[in-house]
Amino acid sequence: MPKIKTHSGAKKRFKLSKNGKVIRAHANKSHILNKKTTKRKRGLRQTAVADKTNT
Repeated sequence: MPKIKTHSGAKKRFKLSKNGKVIRAHANKSHILNKKTTKRKRGLRQTAVADKTNT
């Protein structure tokens, strides 16, 4: 049987760190940004580690 292709959406959204953790971006950063504070938006720019229950 041929190899299964990687899910294209997952390929674009997640990366693996050197020690095998899944790195993801924060949500809520594309629109309706007026009411969000600068501090909150700055925090959303950072990457996060996906929870073990979701991987």
